[in-house]
Amino acid sequence: MDANDRRAISREYFSQERLAEHHFRSFNSFLDWGMQQVVDEKETIETDIGDKEGQEPVFVELGDVRVVTPRVREADGSEELLYPQEARLRNITYSAPVFMEMAIVRGGDEEEEVVVDQTETKIGRMPIMVGSKKCNINGFTREELIDIGEDPADPGGYFCVNGSERVLMTSEDLAPNKILAEHDTKYGDDVQVAKTFSQRRGYRALVLCERTRDGILEVSFPSVSGSINFVTLVRALGLESDEEIVHRVSDDPEIVKFMLENLEAADVQTTEGAIETLGERVASGQGKNYQLKRANYVIDRYLLPHLHEEGVDEEDVRINKAYYLCRMAEACFELALGRRDADDKDHYANKRLKVSGDLMKDLFRTALNKLARDVKYQLERANMRNRQLSVSTVVRSDVLTERLEHPIATGNWVGGRSGVSQLVDRTDYMGVLSHLRRLRSPLSRSQPHFEARDLHATQWGRICPSETPEGPNCGLVKNFAQAMELSQNIENDQELKQELADMGVQGIPGIERIEQPADD
Repeated sequence: MDANDRRAISREYFSQERLAEHHFRSFNSFLDWGMQQVVDEKETIETDIGDKEGQEPVFVELGDVRVVTPRVREADGSEELLYPQEARLRNITYSAPVFMEMAIVRGGDEEEEVVVDQTETKIGRMPIMVGSKKCNINGFTREELIDIGEDPADPGGYFCVNGSERVLMTSEDLAPNKILAEHDTKYGDDVQVAKTFSQRRGYRALVLCERTRDGILEVSFPSVSGSINFVTLVRALGLESDEEIVHRVSDDPEIVKFMLENLEAADVQTTEGAIETLGERVASGQGKNYQLKRANYVIDRYLLPHLHEEGVDEEDVRINKAYYLCRMAEACFELALGRRDADDKDHYANKRLKVSGDLMKDLFRTALNKLARDVKYQLERANMRNRQLSVSTVVRSDVLTERLEHPIATGNWVGGRSGVSQLVDRTDYMGVLSHLRRLRSPLSRSQPHFEARDLHATQWGRICPSETPEGPNCGLVKNFAQAMELSQNIENDQELKQELADMGVQGIPGIERIEQPADD
């Protein structure tokens, strides 16, 4: 391909105004189904009404959520369409009202449920990305943009909060729900670790399976101090017999030999004994019944949460967790035997990028939880004063609005991250484009992290090799390559699972294989 061909392709590519396309696509998918998914996860808001005798329980059911286009409420109470330029000049937020269907339901358990009040109510305001599908200037021609005072060359892809233009920085992250095996840096090649960042509904749990110097496997996960013997944990999950545990790890003779050492070192032989041992660890000094209850809660809630499937039996979920831990153990043994190389954390296949829509989803989830707590409090207060329970009086829209606008205005995001949103660099037009296509690493800039800062072969064609700042941020703040296209992850994996089941793959949780009729 000669220089003229490259120039023609480049000109055609950039004539489509695709420089902020990844921001638009991500935010639009958040508006289309991401918000509704967060609401469906929440489903209901429980209250303490009904705990006392003689009172019927009350809860709130959440329904469909929708966002309209940006509006501004004037002093006389009228509501007008808001354009980005007006938001900049008046130092107001370019945001749109969010409406949700809510129903206050009285009854449940033995009593028949009665809907006290059901309506669609405004729950707050959502900052809208300039140029997205809900933006008022979306689809305008060049002349129409000039008429309303907008710059027709402006790429969009940022938010306007209190008159300031804020761009959400694309963030690098290690791929969730993927086993990564490596040698422990503290002990050299003697200790092997398989780890996975198990992620579900915004909750992220690091699960480690470690092969110690004496060859014994230990597992650590959140809410349990220290580590737990691998065989004990797998038995607690339902894999009881020695033969089944070994078979699920590997049939390789050398790995079987390693596993026999682990089985000999195990203290318990039954599932009940394993759960009791776990209970003594997670609730030491408590009663026997509480220990068992706490042990079951911990392995269901905090161990590999991404394996939870809606509608799948709890026993099947536990067996799937046991199989997953066995796969992590096999990765440790293969690394110890030199059958596989340690996984490279800097390889781009082991990374995922969080774009505007993903970041807004995390923010909306936290804001909705805050709103739910406030609705619960308002309902209980109204009930205590014997007032009429109504949706419009228990929902305070400024609770959600504040939780959505403040992090974008300051950059202090949920999870303790800072610098997620930044003021758009308006030094010149190229500065704006560069800022929209920038991505940042979560690693601390005060640490050396030499390998993370280096160019990696898998960045070829994805990351610009030269556009990175000098100084402490060198190699940690990067920019997309010129014609890079960011593929979007579709979170609904049911279609993929069904496709695999139809092809004859067995053992897929929550999916039954549909027999295809034979051709005549």
